[in-house]
Amino acid sequence: MPLIFPYKGAKPKIADEAWIAPNAVVTGDVEIGPRSTIWFGCTVRGDVNVVRIGTGTNLQDNSVIHVALEKFGTYIGDDVLIGHMCLIHACTIQDRATIGMQSCVMDGAIVEAEAMVAGGSLVTPGKVVKSRELWGGRPAKYMRDLSDTEVDEMLVTTRLYTEYAETYRHEISESSE
Repeated sequence: MPLIFPYKGAKPKIADEAWIAPNAVVTGDVEIGPRSTIWFGCTVRGDVNVVRIGTGTNLQDNSVIHVALEKFGTYIGDDVLIGHMCLIHACTIQDRATIGMQSCVMDGAIVEAEAMVAGGSLVTPGKVVKSRELWGGRPAKYMRDLSDTEVDEMLVTTRLYTEYAETYRHEISESSE
């Protein structure tokens, strides 16, 4: 079972239709919307501020979501894909954005709707990745605009993770019977 517990009286609110991997940790003032998925080894810590994760969003293996004391919560929209081993810290990621594997998005940064951060990138504090732009590098910089096809493919990939989670939910419940 995932480790889901309160911190200073704030208990995570997780939609029944969300899927949390058995070894994930969710604590504090966290809300996770329907059909969202929190994969193996992830940590979501809303201990000193809030974490809000929308509908149909997936946080892939070994990623960490955290916040900044009294300054920034973390707000993640609907249908967001966050790749493996990402650090999402006290920032905002809007609907249908994609954060590539091993990327870091820092305090006060905003990744706007349908934008993409390339794998291995560092979005430094306060940067704004505009809608439908691709940013990459360490530190991340604008690379180019995304095509309609690329934006459509991002959403397809995000929704695949919802399907994967349903398979895991079914097989895990069968194995515990």
